[in-house]
Amino acid sequence: MEIKVKLFAALRKGRFDCEIRDYASGATVSQILSKLNIPENKVSIIFINGRHADLNHELYNNDTVAFFPPIGGG
Repeated sequence: MEIKVKLFAALRKGRFDCEIRDYASGATVSQILSKLNIPENKVSIIFINGRHADLNHELYNNDTVAFFPPIGGG
């Protein structure tokens, strides 16, 4: 199945901004992070199709998943 993957801020470094990638049917957010070599603790916000999701969320063909790292500020 095809999933659009968007990476933001520090997660883009040495990777990509946005790509459409093929994954096995039933893949979860956690499995996608693993295939991208992104540790789960480096991601604090996950959106699927514009809605908040968690690491166990199952993805479907043509979903868009966006990953954001922790954001600091003050």
